[in-house]
Amino acid sequence: MQDTLTHDTPEKSVAATISTPVSDDQAQSLEAFKAKLRNAGLYQPASDNTAASHDDTTLLRFLRARRYDIDKAQKQFSDTQAWRKQHNVDELFRTFDVYEMESARRFYPRWTGRRDKTGLPVYVYRLASLDASLRKELESAPPERRYQRIVALYEAMTRFVLPLCSHLAAPTPVSSVTTIIDLEQVSFSAMWSLRNHLQVASTMATANYPETLSTIAIVNSPSFFPTIWNWIKTWFDEGTRNKFHILGKDPGPTLRSLIDEKDIPQSYGGKLPWKFEDDPDLDDVIKEVVGEMPKGPVLFVDGSTVKL
Repeated sequence: MQDTLTHDTPEKSVAATISTPVSDDQAQSLEAFKAKLRNAGLYQPASDNTAASHDDTTLLRFLRARRYDIDKAQKQFSDTQAWRKQHNVDELFRTFDVYEMESARRFYPRWTGRRDKTGLPVYVYRLASLDASLRKELESAPPERRYQRIVALYEAMTRFVLPLCSHLAAPTPVSSVTTIIDLEQVSFSAMWSLRNHLQVASTMATANYPETLSTIAIVNSPSFFPTIWNWIKTWFDEGTRNKFHILGKDPGPTLRSLIDEKDIPQSYGGKLPWKFEDDPDLDDVIKEVVGEMPKGPVLFVDGSTVKL
């Protein structure tokens, strides 16, 4: 555990996980990656009438996930495209029931409606909110439908939240999220019962939505956390494992090095009156762009919300 997780992580090491701009060498790798994907029929560049099939931000995520090894990045990209076709992801997202999508947010990390100091959206996952009745409700859905819900929520993140935050942070693209995972009042038995639920979402992200996780701050970790970390760490690649940080009993000072105090929920040492059960509390700048938080499957394209 010592090799992959920092206990009581100091502010400097947490802040060091923030993404840096693309270098000239990385930009060259991106162009080579595009050419290789185009030759394989996996990418179509922009033309006078149509946008590129995939934006640079998405392609860079696959390159970063494979440390700019173009062949390995192409393999993962190709596998993801096959997975998307197999599960008809675009149509699934476009037609997903609005009420079901909003209800499903209760089971997964939720966007607070705020951003960290570098413009990344801040998500929170409070495991104790998934109490026995909510876990029973979760398990009442067939496994295939639970899987589809996860897909829909990842699509919402990558096709609405991240493009919106990129628009606000321009010209710096935003391709990942900062996450606070709250383990307060979580029993070992509850974690054990949720392990499959958590594993499906985690492995899906690693395989098909790579490099969408930036800093992951664990707060209020119980004494048995080293035990559960031994299962959790197998769900992620080494790069993602190194993004996990255990904060002390008072996470506020470290979180404030990453996130403005006004954008940190009060439970974690900030001033934002937001709880896990709440809808996103959009900051004023976001409200100017989108008004209120839209429901259901939506996109953010060229500065505007597009309802599907």
